[in-house]
Amino acid sequence: MKKKYSFLTALAATAMLITGCGSDESKSNGETNLTEDGKLTYASSGLYKPFNYEESGKLTGFDVEIGAAIAEKMGLEPNPVTTPWETIIQSLKGNKFDAIIGSMAITDKRSEQVSFSDPYYYSGGMIFVPANSDISSAEDLKGKRIGVVAQSTYDTAAQKYSDDIKYYSSDVVALKDLTVKGRLDAVITADVVGYEAIASGMEIKEVGEPLWIEQAAVAVRPEDEKLLKDINAAIKEMVEDGTYEKISNKWFERNLLDVDLEGIEILK
Repeated sequence: MKKKYSFLTALAATAMLITGCGSDESKSNGETNLTEDGKLTYASSGLYKPFNYEESGKLTGFDVEIGAAIAEKMGLEPNPVTTPWETIIQSLKGNKFDAIIGSMAITDKRSEQVSFSDPYYYSGGMIFVPANSDISSAEDLKGKRIGVVAQSTYDTAAQKYSDDIKYYSSDVVALKDLTVKGRLDAVITADVVGYEAIASGMEIKEVGEPLWIEQAAVAVRPEDEKLLKDINAAIKEMVEDGTYEKISNKWFERNLLDVDLEGIEILK
């Protein structure tokens, strides 16, 4: 029987991670400390279509709309900003913004620096290759040139297969390079991002099943316990009142919290 990874299951699956993120010295004073009063300022790279990207000079995408809905549930004005992915955690810790809502996957390593909310979507780490490639499995990547975004979970995965890695600031740019003969052999990125590129007419294809399932969540500073509690309450309300499903269906025509986990590793 196939099993579905529902929102309620997610709460149990990530409880230990979230509990372990905070410092023993951090204390909640019952107040939410914000970079700017009355606004939830949240960051993404702005280069991760369809999750967060600029269109006609405006930041848009699934992450951006989820962040706006979270802010509104909290009674705050949404204030999305962009920052380089490679330094996004450092910028959060430097109080440049209140939260990261930019498709950041929960990992044990990241949980040493930030506190994660309950997951707000799941996606698979997938291999994509040129449409005419003879690569048919992860094992075929040995010694191949792989394109990934630096400091991403895909970067870590690529290093397991090859020493020939080319780094990008955008997954979309990396996927475009797959269509240029001799530039790349493969790209590892989120399944949704690759499928979006294929739908746009890019001549690439996926290889096999997802390597793992990622749990994307909101990241905040460990000391911001009240903020984390309020964000989790907002996510829960969004799921229960249909707001989440409406946004997810708009962007993907499906609910990204409803994922088949049969035989697939959960990234940690």
